[in-house]
This record gives sequence, C-alpha cells and structure tokens, in this order.
Amino acid sequence: MTMRPGFPVVLILIAGLLQGCASAPGAREGAKPMPERGVNEAYRDDQKIEARAIDSIYGQFRIFMHVNVASFNRNVLISGEVPDETTMNAIEKIVSGIEGVRHVYNELVISPSSSLITRSNDSRITSSVRFRLARDKRANSGDIKVVTENGTVFLMGNVKRAEADAAADIASTTGGSKLVVKLFEYTD
Repeated sequence: MTMRPGFPVVLILIAGLLQGCASAPGAREGAKPMPERGVNEAYRDDQKIEARAIDSIYGQFRIFMHVNVASFNRNVLISGEVPDETTMNAIEKIVSGIEGVRHVYNELVISPSSSLITRSNDSRITSSVRFRLARDKRANSGDIKVVTENGTVFLMGNVKRAEADAAADIASTTGGSKLVVKLFEYTD
C-alpha cells in the first residue's frame, strides 16, 4: 500500500520552502563599505553565511525556537522568536562571529515561536511583495531581498534612495503587512 502525506504535512513543507527568502520607516545604516564583487560571488557568500549561521545557532541551542537568517551583501538580518534575552544576545554573537559578516541586524523578539498559520501568512506576504516589486518599474527587484516576520516586512539591498522609498511603499500597501523596516545600503 502506498502512503501519501496528508494535507498538514504538505502545508508544512510548502511553508518551510517559502519562508526563508526566508521590515518602521527610516533606513538603518552602519554596515561597513565593501569592495565590489561579482553578483555570483556575492550570492554565494550570502548563502554560505546563512547556512553557517543556521547550523551554528541550532547546533548550539537545542531548544524550541524560531530563528530566520537572511544575508544580503554580507549584511545579516536575524529575525524570529527566542525564549529569553540571553539566547537573543548569544545568537547575535554567533552570527557576528561568522567570517565575512559585515553587520548584523538583530530583530529577534522574546516570545513563544510563531504558529504555522503566522509563518504561512508571512510567506504569502513575502511572495506578494516580491511579485509587486517585480512588476513595478520604480525599483529593481533583483537588488532587494524581502523577509517577512510576524507581518513585519524587512527590505534589504543596495539601492538608490528613490528605489528604497518605492519598495517601502509597495511593501506597506501589500495586504497583511503591518510594518516595513528598510535595511538598505544606498548607492546615491
């Protein structure tokens, strides 16, 4: 007899795939300038940083928590829910110590882990923002990374200020988004 996964299992798998990729007005600055690198090299570096961070975090903490790591141009956003301030600070220290990381934006909150429904909604918001960015001529969606955590949309990337404002406008008018945080590096 062939067994097929039930609907909840499929939903969990889909939500997990959509989430990773995985935001109050005003840009946060502080990342150190970095020399020019090729797009492929930058992408690979960011992928390595994300994988090392997740491996290190969950390798050290064997507790139930929800942590996301997103890297763009070696600037790293950590978001999610952790049980206490000690864990939050330790995670930031772990990520800061990863080779190549230029800056860490610690957006972790002390809270029980978010529900599957919340994470699925975040995935939907992220997908909607990405879709709307791709259709809008005011911003180059290839230069912007979108991460949603509990309705807050985080925007990362290397953009002009006008593109950042357009992206924030798009994100803030996307259904379900509660707040937009710009974590951009500006090219102008």
